Amino acid sequence: MANIDDFLKLDIRVGEITRAEEFKEARNPSYKLWVDFGETIGIKKSSAQITEKYSLDDLMGKSVLGVVNFPKRQIANFMSEVLVLGVYTKDGVVLISPDKETEKGDKLG
Repeated sequence: MANIDDFLKLDIRVGEITRAEEFKEARNPSYKLWVDFGETIGIKKSSAQITEKYSLDDLMGKSVLGVVNFPKRQIANFMSEVLVLGVYTKDGVVLISPDKETEKGDKLG
């Protein structure tokens, strides 16, 4: 079981997708994302297996939640710096987004 202290170690922030590309070198169908987490954190890269539910055009300007304090992870020839959060559904991953207006870098709490 996880406890509240485990949860509080995660730094989950709101970011805006500013760039998205096909990730042809990935083992599984994926996109390369560039996510702007605001002035303090900046733009970070992420690899996301979300091709079943999203086109590249769907992603531009989309607000998402991401874990910004995990270690970087090499995926094929791409360094993923954050984990963009989503929900696994029977039809593919659905990204988690705030349902009201937020600022880039706002922290989940």
